[in-house]
Amino acid sequence: MIKFLSDFLWGAASSSYQVEGDNDLCDWWAWEKAAGKEQSGKACRHYELFEQDFDLVRGLGHNAHRLSIEWARIEPEEGRFSDKELRHYAAVLQALKSRGIEPVVTLHHFTNPLWFSRQGGWESPRAVAQFLRYCDVVIRALAGQVHYWITINEPTIYFSHSYFLGAWPPQGRSFFRALTVHDRLARAHIEAYSLIHRIYKDSGLSRPAVSIAQHISAVVPCRPDFRNKAAARLRDYWHNFEFMDIIARAKTLDFIGLNYYSRNLVDVSSWWPGNLLMETCSKGHHPLKKNSLGWDIYPEGIYQVLVKLKRYGLPVMITENGICTNDDSQRWEFLSAHLRQIGLAMEQGITVTGYLYWSLLDNFEWDKGFGPRFGLIDVDYRTFQRTVRPSAVKLAGVCKTGILE
Repeated sequence: MIKFLSDFLWGAASSSYQVEGDNDLCDWWAWEKAAGKEQSGKACRHYELFEQDFDLVRGLGHNAHRLSIEWARIEPEEGRFSDKELRHYAAVLQALKSRGIEPVVTLHHFTNPLWFSRQGGWESPRAVAQFLRYCDVVIRALAGQVHYWITINEPTIYFSHSYFLGAWPPQGRSFFRALTVHDRLARAHIEAYSLIHRIYKDSGLSRPAVSIAQHISAVVPCRPDFRNKAAARLRDYWHNFEFMDIIARAKTLDFIGLNYYSRNLVDVSSWWPGNLLMETCSKGHHPLKKNSLGWDIYPEGIYQVLVKLKRYGLPVMITENGICTNDDSQRWEFLSAHLRQIGLAMEQGITVTGYLYWSLLDNFEWDKGFGPRFGLIDVDYRTFQRTVRPSAVKLAGVCKTGILE
């Protein structure tokens, strides 16, 4: 039996673009059409149905919920801010608070206003100042309702997928462009952290808790030879901890937001940098069960990552952890196995303050479209009917008691 603390945060996560629908002023919307991708369209209609969704959240015993603000809604044109949309997000936060649910609010979750992207996006020398202007407006409008802020979701995934691998808009495919965006995102977080704390102090509000949500995989050498071990160390540093080290040295983390999904099984065939940073085992060694996207299910990895995060001396909130599968019994198996590993880490003296499953609803999974089913709650994309899955009911028992048998 694993017993979690009485003030542990239990909940699920979402992002605005993936659930709200009709976010037609942002770069992803334009890119889906231009690239011939599946279009997000109405998504889950959460923009309209959030009250209904939060009733389900309360019924599942959640006391926290992670959401994001859509920058393109708040600032549809450069320098013009929408009071209507600020009131909308204030209503969303009030809907959570009135149900006894703690909001964890993300300011940037992959998407940008279309005007921002057309000016060069995060490659532009003006990008950080533009982001801070948006942050200033949002924080001043919503500060009274929020304690936990995530400035940027998965910065390493954003700059690698958008500017190095070229899988996401603007499909950069350039190491040097990726490096520029990396530096801008780091500076954006550091300055946003200071801005948030300054606004709270000047407003006489209690000190907030600010972080990023960092995607970290368990990096495991397939074979214990020198090249694989060296590649694993390099990859663990570059993909997982390099960005964290920069913002930790700047003392701009109040806690660590951890997004954990899978392992990276390192097996490199040469010393070429691309192989060292990217190549994985293709020979079927050390096979594991997989989710519907083919990612390895490796619960031990979340324990291994939490042990490594101890170096920062900060509490950790699991801001994402989840599985896409059409077999809901596999979802509960995934959930319970990862919670056991988190419990084991806590027994080793690692402070974990909360667990937010990804995701509350089935939703639009970026370039993968609507196929992957991550949700605790099934969404019928034709009728938008919500159906609570059995795994969500089982998790509710843990949320309400703090006990995992």
